[in-house]
Amino acid sequence: MRRVTLTQFLVGRQQSNGINADLRLLVETIARACKAISTRVNKGALADGPAGPATSNVHGELQKKLDVLSNEILLEANVWGGNLAAFASEEEEKPVPITEPYKRGEYLLLIDPLDGSSNIDVNISVGTIFSVLRCPKTPEGKFCEPEEAAFLQPGSRQVAAGFAVYGPTTVFVLSVGDGVHAFTLDRETYTFVLTHPEIRVPTETAEFAINASNMRRWEPPVKRYIDECLAGSEGPRGKDFNMRWVASMVADVFRVLWRGGIFMYPRDSKQKEGRLRLMYEANPMSFIVEQAGGAATDGRTRILDIQPQSLHQKVPVILGSREEVERVTSYHR
Repeated sequence: MRRVTLTQFLVGRQQSNGINADLRLLVETIARACKAISTRVNKGALADGPAGPATSNVHGELQKKLDVLSNEILLEANVWGGNLAAFASEEEEKPVPITEPYKRGEYLLLIDPLDGSSNIDVNISVGTIFSVLRCPKTPEGKFCEPEEAAFLQPGSRQVAAGFAVYGPTTVFVLSVGDGVHAFTLDRETYTFVLTHPEIRVPTETAEFAINASNMRRWEPPVKRYIDECLAGSEGPRGKDFNMRWVASMVADVFRVLWRGGIFMYPRDSKQKEGRLRLMYEANPMSFIVEQAGGAATDGRTRILDIQPQSLHQKVPVILGSREEVERVTSYHR
């Protein structure tokens, strides 16, 4: 069987007019940056990653040395390619525009450089999440200034999204709007090879992923759903469920893509606005899950229909197998 690399896959999409050359080059650049991040993550303490001193990011959260390094790797890889107008990062307070002497492109890139980084010290999978939007145009047909307002587009306008999982293997998951495909990093040739084509979220599921330590704060619809799952074959669902929780969104969502199930980070009495960032986590993951036949809501509204109000806005997230997501959403209604 012929091995298809990420570059060959993207060239094929370009030749069929699925994407243009600039988007192809942008995705390839992101993938190269993910390879570099993967190498740093795999070195662990040997690279002084986990052992580095923690600082605080713009949200007041602890920021590992590898968070900062991953952010720098992605910025430096993309700033000179001529594909971007600007990029925004979970680690940056404001968007970073592309300035001279570099050419400004037509796309906006949003990144979570190292999702789940609190797990690095205990050797659990982490990853990178990205989202690509087109820079809006003025009535005269010119690209808008790539300030924060340019990024505030609903997730349905994404032209590409993906994530990398740095685990036992490094896997690059991608959608350019025509399904979901995953590529595994071959460390001998240092290339991403297509290993999971046309991923579809299984409709039948017996798994759920949620942080049960927040149970006392959940809203009644979420508690009802989890109680029904925990009741097992003797309960209203008539089957036994397993709980899975990695506390690394990239790992939890990849499992849902491959095995089905539901991932939930709902609003609760402590985090009433939700816990995950709409632009950097919820939108790209929802785009991918929907492209794989699943569904994603905040409990009441389709996530990709939400109009962003700010660059670092947080939302609740319920995504995975369509029937399960629709069940939880119906309980909220």
